Amino acid sequence: MRQSTERRAPRPLRPAAAALSKMVSRSWSLPPQRNFVAVERNVQVPMSDGTVLLADHYLPIISQPAATVLVRCPYGRGLPFSLLEAQLAAERGFHVLLQSCRGTFGSGGQFEPMRHEISDGQDTVAWLRGQSWFDGRLATFGPSYLGFVQWALAMDPPPELVAAVVYVGPHDFSRIIYRNGAFDLHTSLSWSDLIVHQERANPLIGVVRTATADRRLRPAMDRAPVSAGARDLLGGQAPWFETWLEHPDPTDPFWAPLQCGAALERISVPTLLVGGWQDIFIEQVLEQYRVLAARGVPTRLVLGPWTHTDSSVRSGPAFAESLAWLERYAGELPEDPKPGHSARIWVGGAREWREITDWPPAGTAPQRWYLGPDGTLAPDEPASATDASFRYDPADPTPSVGGATLSMTAGVRDNRPVEQRADVLVFTSEPLREPVEVVGDVTAELHVTRDNPNADLFVRLCDVDEPGDAKSRSRNVCDGIVRLTGTDPLAGTVRVSLIGVAHRFGRGHRLRLQVAGGAFPRFARNPGNGQVDASAKDFVVTHYRIQSPSALVISQAPGKETVHD
Repeated sequence: MRQSTERRAPRPLRPAAAALSKMVSRSWSLPPQRNFVAVERNVQVPMSDGTVLLADHYLPIISQPAATVLVRCPYGRGLPFSLLEAQLAAERGFHVLLQSCRGTFGSGGQFEPMRHEISDGQDTVAWLRGQSWFDGRLATFGPSYLGFVQWALAMDPPPELVAAVVYVGPHDFSRIIYRNGAFDLHTSLSWSDLIVHQERANPLIGVVRTATADRRLRPAMDRAPVSAGARDLLGGQAPWFETWLEHPDPTDPFWAPLQCGAALERISVPTLLVGGWQDIFIEQVLEQYRVLAARGVPTRLVLGPWTHTDSSVRSGPAFAESLAWLERYAGELPEDPKPGHSARIWVGGAREWREITDWPPAGTAPQRWYLGPDGTLAPDEPASATDASFRYDPADPTPSVGGATLSMTAGVRDNRPVEQRADVLVFTSEPLREPVEVVGDVTAELHVTRDNPNADLFVRLCDVDEPGDAKSRSRNVCDGIVRLTGTDPLAGTVRVSLIGVAHRFGRGHRLRLQVAGGAFPRFARNPGNGQVDASAKDFVVTHYRIQSPSALVISQAPGKETVHD
């Protein structure tokens, strides 16, 4: 629902907002509230091109100067952002400026995803410098798109910047839209649908739309070409969607404003990174940590068991660390930052938090599990050659189950239904005599022969429960996809990154590797004709053979360092 643009004098928080804050603080064991808060609504912040963006200023009622936390958001200035990204920090002694991005919720200009955030962020900081309450110390905070804008600002880090907290936030949006060449259909379309309708729906309707998104979006995703279904769904109100389809090459200058990877080499302030093992941005969060840690930037990583859609309600431990991070480096008595890095990760299967000194942990060793004949998977090379085949038909694309999407059914799910399809190869280990713990990178090295240069490979690692019969659930742990083209040989080894994982496969459980030609509608089907957005009449079937030597390469974990219940 569009918010009022009338500027209002600072007023105390409403009793309901204060009560909600106390409830969340108790639930997440947050540090106690230190002060009362007032809010000045609809503050006008001029940009250098004359556009005016609106913001709400949360003022801590304190006598001494305080650092400012900048939160830039395209989703409005109401709940949940008003509470999680503004009020909770302001109640602990920080000024918070919660700003609506260009073209959203009363802010002027036209919304073009990620395209103006570098310059608008700099213009906002320039405006802050002229405010009487700004004491010269700036921190940034926020999840997802609110994390991307932090990397956009860090393309030229302001001298006032003292700390950053980036929740599940990407630095390169082109790699989100195209995952190793495959168009991320579900994320792209569901997010576009959210943006198009967010200012026209009241909160209750918004909840209903979110809960029914998969059913509502499915007819559009099933259409071919995809652009036609998107136009029917979005009514031409998300022009960016079709431009994404028109620019599949990440080196195209079109993507430059959305690629802020250089910020990882430029930022030097203490940075807390929060990610989720089933989050759509997990690959980039791990990359952010690796680059910052290698540069000696004070860096902390928290990786939990959540998806993108549930991170705001399940990540209480990470939120407590976020407030502590702001207090440590931007609070009343800030610490002098020293080089160093650490990580706190959730180990699936073991169901425990673990403190480690690096990612991936020092001492991890790669271990190969070989794909054998008759669907076997074992750490010893098979005595006979592997030769398995399958057929991928874009008219009947292999379905996706769970995983890193924006769906309400994202995350860890039972994969048995998809594993029974003829277009999915399954390689399964014997029941484990002892637990196998995988902490670090995971890669599939597959010797593939195909009869079509234009093909995708989707690979997923699963944990199969102990029973050992048809009732054994096969739960996804990590996965990856790669698009092959005419520049790739028709026969040879293909490396597919399954990104990273921290998971213990228990005694009696089995490792399982799926190999398929796609995962629809998470990723758009590969039409098989070299196009991204093709009509059904142009679809081409692809035949694959998986042969020796093919292997799953996992990072075998070293001994535990510190375990938290």
